[in-house]
Amino acid sequence: MKYLVSRHAEDKMSRRQIPRAWLDSVLENPEQRLPEPGDKEALQSRFESEDGKMYLVRAVVATDKEPPVVVTVYRTSKVRKCWRPE
Repeated sequence: MKYLVSRHAEDKMSRRQIPRAWLDSVLENPEQRLPEPGDKEALQSRFESEDGKMYLVRAVVATDKEPPVVVTVYRTSKVRKCWRPE
């Protein structure tokens, strides 16, 4: 599926040092999809950084747009806090 990435999301990726490859991977094959308020969905996956630290990358996507728009993206080391057990 094709996605547009908002300027805000691009700025946040740069500021938060999130590689574009991580975002592309989350969008193409997310480990989890979670509903968000306002016709949005959070796509998230876990990644291991070069220093061996585990991160969760979340992309919040406006699903009411065509194509869907990545509104924001962030990463956190608090994987357990944000991960939803199956």
